[in-house]
Amino acid sequence: MTIADFRYPRGPAAPGVGVGFKAEHFEPIVETRPKLGFFEVHAENYMGAGGPPHRRLDAIRELYPLSLHGVGLSIGSPGPLDQGHLGRLAAVARRFEPALVSEHLAWSTHEGAFFNDLLPLPYTLETLVRVADHIDEVQNALRRTMLLENPSTYVVFAESTFAETDFLREIARRTGCGLLLDVNNVFVSAANHAYDPYRYLAEFPLEAVGEVHLAGYAEDSDDAGLPLLIDAHNSPVRDPVWALYGEAIRRLGATPTLIEWDNDLPVWPALLDEARRAGRVIAAAAAKNPKRVDAV
Repeated sequence: MTIADFRYPRGPAAPGVGVGFKAEHFEPIVETRPKLGFFEVHAENYMGAGGPPHRRLDAIRELYPLSLHGVGLSIGSPGPLDQGHLGRLAAVARRFEPALVSEHLAWSTHEGAFFNDLLPLPYTLETLVRVADHIDEVQNALRRTMLLENPSTYVVFAESTFAETDFLREIARRTGCGLLLDVNNVFVSAANHAYDPYRYLAEFPLEAVGEVHLAGYAEDSDDAGLPLLIDAHNSPVRDPVWALYGEAIRRLGATPTLIEWDNDLPVWPALLDEARRAGRVIAAAAAKNPKRVDAV
């Protein structure tokens, strides 16, 4: 049986706004128990046998729902999925029972080689079939629905025959998976490829979105000296991304939203302030249209 024949449940709700859990923030979290909707962790950090990382996450899990975000499954790889990695992912999901499980529309392995990056894909029918088959395999292993994240991109493929939004829509239709809308990725890719992020958002299959990500970007330049934005996760969310997020929430309604800050970690109050700002965006949208958005 494939996901095309049977739709798995999405798991318990992960309401409100969350942040990525880092060990450096463990003590202030358990001491103050801030009002947050959930915490998200990278699955690969918890694939070991146990130890302090597992004990800390067990303690967080007692207080908050979790979102499990994978970075190493290589769903877009031209080869088969790594069954050992998939088995470890399923084991982490069984142990911590996250509300959400997500991965990236990208590839990072090839013929035994591992790349320290999430690499882009050509949007062709061949790629679509392969990614859909891999998602079916993941969801069958997890016995639940996963979310697939839109990428940040720095190159485009001449052979692509699908727009990214159409590609994601068809993946969701074929597999029953949900989507993770990374608003920062939308803004970064739009800036790098000179298209309108608001038009992209209008064309995105929002009906499939189960989680939203926000993060900070870095400014760089390419080999020709032209501006290039990098999805760096090392700074506060920028104002243009906040504005785009406001439009996304206006269209989506209240949706679990994560603040991603993985590098150059701030002190805990700074990260909490970012989460509270996202909560204010949701509340403001609810005030304007209470029938569409429930504040969290």
